[in-house]
Amino acid sequence: QVQLVESGGGSVQAGGSLRLTCAASGYTGINRCMGWFRQAPGKEREGVATIYMSSGSMTRYGDSVRGRFTISRDNAKNTMYLQMNTLKPEDTAMYYCAADSTGGSWSQPDYNYWGQGTQVTVSS
Repeated sequence: QVQLVESGGGSVQAGGSLRLTCAASGYTGINRCMGWFRQAPGKEREGVATIYMSSGSMTRYGDSVRGRFTISRDNAKNTMYLQMNTLKPEDTAMYYCAADSTGGSWSQPDYNYWGQGTQVTVSS
């Protein structure tokens, strides 16, 4: 049974940093992609960043976070990370970990597994 558990969310002031962690259990998709998505109140869930688990260097970022967020993974620990720097109030959202996409697209149906989310709140 695959389980994805996010952690690391919290409340920070604008300009601060947080590091999100997604721990995967029962999952061995080394040749698949994982990603981070987020959903703000009243908005649709959107893609934040994706990573190809095998290489780790094949990454993709949403326009609003490129240059501020960094996605990475540790295959030995079956864990994915999202380092978020220079946070802005508009980054406030529930952040979700997703796994098992073949191509790392932004299309959410491409991902077979999802975590429950971790809340990130950025105050001005």
